[in-house]
Amino acid sequence: MKAEVVVDGVRFGEGPVWRAGHHDLIVTSVCDGLLWRVDVERGTKEVFADTDGGANGAALCDDGGLLVTNNGGIDFSKMPPGTVPPGLPTRLATPGLQRAAPDGTVTYLADTGLLAPNDLCVGDDGTVFFTDPGHFPPPAGQLVGRVMAYRPDRTVDVVADGFFYCNGIALDRDGSLVIIEKRGLMRLEPDGGRTWIVQVLGRGAGDGFCLDADGRLYVASTVEHGVRVVDPDGAIVDFLEIDGPGTTTNCCFGGRDNRTLFATDAVPGNVVAWEGLPTPGLPMTTWPTRLL
Repeated sequence: MKAEVVVDGVRFGEGPVWRAGHHDLIVTSVCDGLLWRVDVERGTKEVFADTDGGANGAALCDDGGLLVTNNGGIDFSKMPPGTVPPGLPTRLATPGLQRAAPDGTVTYLADTGLLAPNDLCVGDDGTVFFTDPGHFPPPAGQLVGRVMAYRPDRTVDVVADGFFYCNGIALDRDGSLVIIEKRGLMRLEPDGGRTWIVQVLGRGAGDGFCLDADGRLYVASTVEHGVRVVDPDGAIVDFLEIDGPGTTTNCCFGGRDNRTLFATDAVPGNVVAWEGLPTPGLPMTTWPTRLL
């Protein structure tokens, strides 16, 4: 199955979100602090919102707006050699959880005491779960990464902490939280326990990920340049490759039949797609704007 380029010019893209009601894709640009709206049928893009800082993960609101985890801006000169092109800008802002309204207006929902929010997902009751690992690479010998919750009453609390570098996050079919930690996929149990789904994903480890309706996990595999497919029991069953060198950061299901997998190909700066996957994506919960 071949990955096709949908659009280019999305510098260090992340956080893809399919908006079924609009038949378009929203992606973030970490270095430019932007949300891009991608018309996947025409292969065009336009700015949806300017978040400042480092727009990272995104999740859909029920009015077509977006929630965004803003990491506050990344100094790309500190990234591992060869993972990013030279000259990417750094836009600094307060790290936090933001809301981008349908008209592009951006406000903060939470902006106090956070390190560098990375990725997020929405629970059935409107709770927003997000990873807050700090900036990469993490401080030597310090486990500062944590998973946070923004509650319907607008409070923020720590769900779990002591992680090396918790990254992507999603809710499984049974409602349990799954995160990328170190080089693997970890499930956070309701009783506070932590279970590895797969401890080592491969050389490129993992960044953002999504699930299909059967519970398989599709993990953006960074410098391996593609998306790794993992069964719920941890067996690696496929690898969806992107031609050439690059860095893949995140993915989501979408398209008119929810069987297209979109991925942000952060380097070289494309959005790519695989059409006609055998299983549709797991439906995602939208954030209810009545909580504003």
